Amino acid sequence: MTCRTQSGAETLASPVIAPNSLPMLRFVLVVFLTLVPLSARADLLVFAAASLKGPLDRIAADFGDVTVSYGGSGVMARQVMLGAPADVVLLANDAWMEVLQAENAVQIGSVADFASNRLVVIGPAGSADLDLTAEAFMDRRQGGRIATGLTDAVPAGIYAKAALQKLDLWEALSPHLAETDNVRSALALVARGQTLLGIVYRTDVRVSDEVTEVAVFPQDAHPPIRYQAALTSDAGPEAADFLAYLVGESGQAALGDAGFLPPVTADPD
Repeated sequence: MTCRTQSGAETLASPVIAPNSLPMLRFVLVVFLTLVPLSARADLLVFAAASLKGPLDRIAADFGDVTVSYGGSGVMARQVMLGAPADVVLLANDAWMEVLQAENAVQIGSVADFASNRLVVIGPAGSADLDLTAEAFMDRRQGGRIATGLTDAVPAGIYAKAALQKLDLWEALSPHLAETDNVRSALALVARGQTLLGIVYRTDVRVSDEVTEVAVFPQDAHPPIRYQAALTSDAGPEAADFLAYLVGESGQAALGDAGFLPPVTADPD
């Protein structure tokens, strides 16, 4: 039984596919297919949001014969649309899943919510709690930037932008953001001391001893954080079994142990 991982990086800044970007995306896809060993391609291939690494590695190892490729949800979705041989796609934002459904790249009846999360502010380990005010952010950053995902492409960044707008912080803080190609890259900037603040998921805090949670955004400050799974249109015969395992007791236990919350499917009241 095997579990292998690949990595991906988000490069575009919008869920809309620009026509002039397609040649480069096709080139990236060719490189991806070249780099994945033939033996790995015989496994079940899962494309997954970077924030799922950890519990998904455990789930894949327990299920067996699974290769997982991690990256930003947008680049995972675009690769599927361009014909990458994924069997299952796991995204951290329902808007990207809607794009895949519109393109008939996934089996619409297979789409399922399987986890949720909280959006938090982090600082270096030992940092004091932070008030969610412009003054507090500006004082704490000490002239540096605030790390988060790309605010028009990476789900964590999309949620961060929505929360900052809801709390009337966007105008003051947006010029000071350091936007990264996935949420784990934002986490790394704070862990390495390159920025003193970051906006990430609560589960990301658990993977580094070099950061601490200093504030949590109200759940009604942004759309629900929805992790969604689907079978691709070309999914192999074992893909449905893997999806059932993910949403079943064992998969949900692994996600819960990593701090993920049960799935939500509607805006909170």
